[in-house]
Amino acid sequence: MEIVATENAPGAIGPYSQAVKAGGMVFCSGQIPIDISTGEFVSEDVSEQTEQVLRNLSAVLEAAGSSLNKVVKTTVFLADMNDFAAMNEIYGKYFSQNKPARATVQAARLPRDARVEIDCIAIV
Repeated sequence: MEIVATENAPGAIGPYSQAVKAGGMVFCSGQIPIDISTGEFVSEDVSEQTEQVLRNLSAVLEAAGSSLNKVVKTTVFLADMNDFAAMNEIYGKYFSQNKPARATVQAARLPRDARVEIDCIAIV
């Protein structure tokens, strides 16, 4: 097992790792829309938040020796399922070739009141 950490994505806000590599796979913790240059959310807009979340996930995957093209499963957490279409439009731009398995759920509350959080599992 190998812990993955990068300064190119927000650090863990608790006792967990950005990602863990094991058995040829990388298991990424959920990312929220924090811009690492400011430490704040990029905006309150769910589309912009989704874009930032996927950039953060991409940075973690890159640090693990993987990429969004190697993602096999994602879980999308939305604060409001009414944001599904907006999130899905941005998500589809990042996963136009490789379409991983996905679950999308509405959560009662996300860290720092984010509107979207995404985790993933990828091949290294």
